[in-house]
Amino acid sequence: MSGMSDPFSFNAGAVESSYVGNLGEAFRRYGEQDEEVLLISPDLGAGPVTGAFVQQFPERFIDAGIAECNAMSLAAGLATYGYKVFVLQMGAFGALKCAEQIRTDIAFAQVPVRILSAWSGLAMGFFGTTHHALEDIAITRAIPGLTVLAPADDNAASAMLAASEQVGGPVFIRLTDASINPVYDEPPEVTIGRFGLVREGRDGTIIGTGLGAQLAAGAADLLAKEGLSIRVLDAYSLKPLDEAAVVAAARETRAILTVEEHLVTGGLGSAIGEVLARNALAIRFAIHGLPDETLTTGMPDELYVRYGLTIEETAVRMRALVEAR
Repeated sequence: MSGMSDPFSFNAGAVESSYVGNLGEAFRRYGEQDEEVLLISPDLGAGPVTGAFVQQFPERFIDAGIAECNAMSLAAGLATYGYKVFVLQMGAFGALKCAEQIRTDIAFAQVPVRILSAWSGLAMGFFGTTHHALEDIAITRAIPGLTVLAPADDNAASAMLAASEQVGGPVFIRLTDASINPVYDEPPEVTIGRFGLVREGRDGTIIGTGLGAQLAAGAADLLAKEGLSIRVLDAYSLKPLDEAAVVAAARETRAILTVEEHLVTGGLGSAIGEVLARNALAIRFAIHGLPDETLTTGMPDELYVRYGLTIEETAVRMRALVEAR
């Protein structure tokens, strides 16, 4: 593996990311425990997610340059030789630009590539709509044979590294850059195909994924002060989906609200709606996400407020749903 690292520019450190946390260190330790772990990235190696790994294991890092599709195909090839290959991608360019390579080279062939999709949602909103990553859940959950995960916060993301080994085939991990209301104090136990039960409740259920889980937990805490008992489910496993948890929520609570940093079309809300329809469950149901339109440019925190992805607005939506007549 000598000569593998010949980075072009390592410019990810210049990205105005609000990300802070221990995922980078967790990934370094993960690589330390297994010498078969390789990292491929298109000009992103020195970023906060993987920089520590690159510095310690430069011989196990390939900078593919600004050639995202090539990075995916290269990962597929190396995985067939038994390496545990991770691909770090910028969210706006991973699932959208590389959909064909993910589907054909990786998922169809069932090679165990792990795609770390960083700067998802509105994290790069200040670069304009070209850098919004708002359709990736819809795209990836439509690809047969691809497991799709979306950790709620940094600790959950760290847990996903080891949890991905539960899957024999490829895994897409949608990382959130937001840290508005972290859900976990330490890396949680993660089971692929299950949701995390963050809060128990009987009046209604909020199901959130990524940033949405942070907002769901915060909203439930606000509503608890008003006497409302709100169940919170962390939809960290988007595919396979925890259908049993959704069915239980529909039967045991009065309403379901989904929350996601994704377009309202094709994402978590659509997936939950499919479960409700498939099981003929009649319940008050609403999707809280980003509108199906071209969004404006701005800093992530400003965009969250503009489009209602806040704890307060999530509480307003849940309250209205529970109290609807």
